Amino acid sequence: MSRRRAFLAVTLIAVPLLAYGGASAVVWDKLTNVAPHCGGRWAENTPEAFDVPPEYDLDTTPYAMPAPAEVRIPSRDPGIEVAGWWEPAAAADGGAAAPAVIVVHGFGACRHDFSVLLPGGMLHRNGFSVLFIDLRDHGDSTIEDGRFAGGTDEYRDVLGAWDWLRTEQGLAPSSIGLLGVSLGAATVLLATGAEPEVAAVWEDSSYADLPSAIDAELSRDGYPTFLAFGGVLAARLISGDDLTSYSPLDAIGKLDGRPLAITHGTADTRLSVDYGHRLEAAARAAGGPVEAWYVDGATHTEAMLTDTDEYEQRLVDFFDRSLATPES
Repeated sequence: MSRRRAFLAVTLIAVPLLAYGGASAVVWDKLTNVAPHCGGRWAENTPEAFDVPPEYDLDTTPYAMPAPAEVRIPSRDPGIEVAGWWEPAAAADGGAAAPAVIVVHGFGACRHDFSVLLPGGMLHRNGFSVLFIDLRDHGDSTIEDGRFAGGTDEYRDVLGAWDWLRTEQGLAPSSIGLLGVSLGAATVLLATGAEPEVAAVWEDSSYADLPSAIDAELSRDGYPTFLAFGGVLAARLISGDDLTSYSPLDAIGKLDGRPLAITHGTADTRLSVDYGHRLEAAARAAGGPVEAWYVDGATHTEAMLTDTDEYEQRLVDFFDRSLATPES
């Protein structure tokens, strides 16, 4: 009888744990799995010619750039190679006499996505050099494990690109800025916090901390939020990614007075505008210069499409004031 009771007790404990573990693995897979290649409708986009969703009726011809140089850049993590497009400023000799901005895509996207090509084109036509990159496990960069680590690994790819501009293009730190959209925005914030010489950062629609973003993602898709802990644990055990080890809020505290621009749509249902307010509040509490633009009625990263002219004016003005023009 005692053995039967012991078996029953073990069963009552083991079955829920196994069920939770299985559900957590499903959540981990959903939250981190990257498509093997950046395909879909934007696969044909290049700096020379790209489209945006037709409902916006936006002529992108004014933002087209010359044929880029294909580059391969080592990440700061050994064994990771970052694919990129280098677009030196049109009026510069190889881009050496113009400040440069590294432009970073979001989760599941790549440098072919209009959400990076459009702001990159805005900058290029206003005299900036632009470096578009694919983060690891995205596009044509090294496929490490096919998982996105929320920026906690990928920020070192951004810093590899920053190193490349320093060593290969001869740019001073004061002449290099970062721009990211969506989870790419979180990634450039993490990179800026980790590298004290990054001059300035523009983030469009970042999260503030990953635990709350995971809860929101689970709720939106109908999963119970108590699975978030299991999903984070599964990431650590299966892929070795510590998703909550470093957050944009952590990075904000390390900016030490460097310029920050925040853009977020008030109708964003993917990453709430509350994240923008939290990041702004943290930056102001730290005493650093921050410019925040909350675009009324815009959804996730939509401001560049609904308020294109103002987006360009604000973006160009921010980097004009924040980045130094290199000596020839």
